[in-house]
Amino acid sequence: MLRSLYSGISGLRSHQTMLDVTGNNIANVNTTAFKSSATQFQDTLSQMTQGAGVPQAQVGGTNPAQIGLGVQVAGISTNFAQGSAQATGRATDMMISGDGFFITRSGGEVLYTRAGSFDPDAAGRLVTPDGSLLQGWNAVNGQIAEGGAIGTITLPLDAVIPAVTTTKATVGGNLPSDAAVGTSLVRDVDVFDASGTKRTLTLTLSKTATGWDVAGADGTGATGSGTLSFTNGKLTGPTGITVGGVAVDLSGVSGFAELNTVAISSQDGREAGTLESFTLSKDGTLVGLFSNGEKQAIARIALATFANPGGLEKAGSSSYRVTVNSGAPELGAPGSDGLGSVTAGTLEMSNVDLSQEFTNLIVAQRGFQANARIITTSDEVLQELTNLKR
Repeated sequence: MLRSLYSGISGLRSHQTMLDVTGNNIANVNTTAFKSSATQFQDTLSQMTQGAGVPQAQVGGTNPAQIGLGVQVAGISTNFAQGSAQATGRATDMMISGDGFFITRSGGEVLYTRAGSFDPDAAGRLVTPDGSLLQGWNAVNGQIAEGGAIGTITLPLDAVIPAVTTTKATVGGNLPSDAAVGTSLVRDVDVFDASGTKRTLTLTLSKTATGWDVAGADGTGATGSGTLSFTNGKLTGPTGITVGGVAVDLSGVSGFAELNTVAISSQDGREAGTLESFTLSKDGTLVGLFSNGEKQAIARIALATFANPGGLEKAGSSSYRVTVNSGAPELGAPGSDGLGSVTAGTLEMSNVDLSQEFTNLIVAQRGFQANARIITTSDEVLQELTNLKR
């Protein structure tokens, strides 16, 4: 049989594969974080019809003569270029800006994905649409042991942040030195005991001929007092008083004329609080927002990177699994060791370029037609050959 007949058949098969790959790319144009593929061709073995000749004194060398035996698919490569961002507004939607993969666990298998569409299940675990569990480091009392073994990220939906006893309050601002003697200023602040019970700490500042007297009282009957003296507007003593176990820091108070801005700026206690919502920072930390206004780290998302991402095997559901040529995963927090940052409320779109894919369709179609023409031409030659005997 003619060699061209089989070359044409190999061309049909190869261009059919190119059509299959291109069609799959177009079908996934709206798939979250889908990475397009490209077909690579190479020629097959060539038949030697004449070997190379050695150059001699009177005769030059000759080149080898070979006839190719067709084409084959050398490989199908994956394009891991960044896809465009699509804002969703959902707190559990996440996009990786840069390199890296989310780590998920499905049954006993660890998979990797760029698709960051997660939802909490009934147990508070963040899961993909197909139920795979997002992996990372869970916090213990607000502290994250990064670098240890990763586990399933769980949102503590019934978490309670404990109350903290108030031990210090800070007063700042200015007491007017030109105020009339007998002028009284009252400032209140809520403080808390170990159980989170709130009481009001009241500071009363009274102008005297030599400075200001300060008296403190809280709801339990505890009191404290002192006399503030100033030199050229600067506090010379004392710098604080104690009321019911709360140290009131007055070192930030000044005594210049005409300004009345004194206020209790802060206190270090709080009541107990329950988890209301959470936010995601760029380093992958999930920060819980509690009903008492406090913030505390809940968990940190882990990302993985590979020496050869193109060696990963597609596992379906926009996920990948490790192969012998991808290299072992290297884990880390977002934004560290070359890993990308994580953005909340956004998803990565498919990186399929429709203009390129439709061009590839034309190229594959014309290549298929040309190889089909090789087969029909070879068939006509064979028909002429059989017609020699009539």
